[in-house]
Amino acid sequence: MSRTAAILLCTYDGESYLPAQLDSFDSQTYSNWIVHASDDSRGSGTRAILEQYRQKWGPARMSIWRGPQKGFAANFLSLACNPSIDADIYFFSDQDDIWKPAKIDRAARWLASIPDDVPALYCSRTQLIDEHGNSLGYSPLFKRQPCFANALAQNVGGGNTMAFNRAARDLLVKTGPHTQIVAHDWWTYLLVSACGGHVHYDGCPSILYRQHGGNLIGANKSARARLYRLNMLLKGHLKAWNDTHIEALMPHQSMMPPENRAKLNCFSQARNRSFFPRVWGVLGSGICRQTVMGNIGLAAAALFNRI
Repeated sequence: MSRTAAILLCTYDGESYLPAQLDSFDSQTYSNWIVHASDDSRGSGTRAILEQYRQKWGPARMSIWRGPQKGFAANFLSLACNPSIDADIYFFSDQDDIWKPAKIDRAARWLASIPDDVPALYCSRTQLIDEHGNSLGYSPLFKRQPCFANALAQNVGGGNTMAFNRAARDLLVKTGPHTQIVAHDWWTYLLVSACGGHVHYDGCPSILYRQHGGNLIGANKSARARLYRLNMLLKGHLKAWNDTHIEALMPHQSMMPPENRAKLNCFSQARNRSFFPRVWGVLGSGICRQTVMGNIGLAAAALFNRI
């Protein structure tokens, strides 16, 4: 029998696109899945759609939870750490995408290749669509191997593509649903890679990632998006994000292999030094982004004390 897949679906006023996402679950080639939906919506429209599908599929196929009302990251962590949800593999899901039919199967096959006691995280490239379902191309194709040094500098995996095994889920439970984080997907990448887990980035797109005005986080592919990220860096957002990540990771060093503990402490200490020790310390810590331009931006952040 195939392993049970828990789809952790978070919703917030999602009436416009939610039915298409739920229908894409029903079209999966992998059949042993259960949807656990946590609804943060202000009105009743989204809840009504979820209830309609629960009646269609049956309560054994879908459960609905009231969200914590503290933002998308807290909503996802509330599901990932919910002790009532038990499965072999777990999938984060947004409310407005469309899963390709083999999404669960493709991730499940890779996760099955990793020993059960080793934390493992799968993520993938995405195919972009507009609000009407028209193709907009693809998200960037990352070629550098995912690792902790990369996770300290950027997130390569969108949460809407992520799947992880029980050992990775146990790490999220140990760190808790109330951990102050930047985003649930970046935190998952950081935590799994920090604790010596396996991370796989699949270059084959697994979802149709809808781009629209209501996106909390888009694909960040355009030149405009790159300028926006540069502006955020210069204003100190990356520095604030690193503060948050380091504070969240520090209490859990006992779960990390020695080389990752050393990397974390080297990076943390270098950020607070004067000019030359800071630049050499940050670059010497080994942290890296996926592209040449990204690494140039990382060096600039170190130079201008924005890291």
